[in-house]
Amino acid sequence: MPLSQHKLIPMTDFVIEYYSHEGYADLQTLKLMNNYATFLKKPLTLGMFVPVDEKGNILKEPRNYVSWKSLKHNQKTSAGSAEITVFEEYKVYQKAEKKCLFEGFKIAYNGYSVVRIVAEYDESVELSFNKNDKTFQNFRHIESLTYFNDIFLNETALKKIGIRK
Repeated sequence: MPLSQHKLIPMTDFVIEYYSHEGYADLQTLKLMNNYATFLKKPLTLGMFVPVDEKGNILKEPRNYVSWKSLKHNQKTSAGSAEITVFEEYKVYQKAEKKCLFEGFKIAYNGYSVVRIVAEYDESVELSFNKNDKTFQNFRHIESLTYFNDIFLNETALKKIGIRK
């Protein structure tokens, strides 16, 4: 199960949940609601689920990446560092990974024209992506994913919405 425990929920549930905790709608709460509504309307891209390059092609996880990433000095990317190192492949992958918005997705199938991804924590959460027209089959915006009960937002998504700093 993902660490953040922040599920993607419909806008009505989000408003009811935040309003019930506050009891009134102050400017910060209204901004948060606006941010979430804007977030839900974003068109889906493959890079929201798995690391991709600038052209939207799936990046292959570098060898021993999990071990490399677990080292404390590798957990933060160095912004603006133009140095070319042996570990550039790791840094490129890490940067792309930080752009993902949803936790726990993996590639189940990567064919010529279709990519199928599944949630590691629940393989019934399955999405197919058409490489030719760069769209998901049956799902167009983030809001359409509320069809599934268990899709979890990661830290990047929570920061975009304004739930985390």
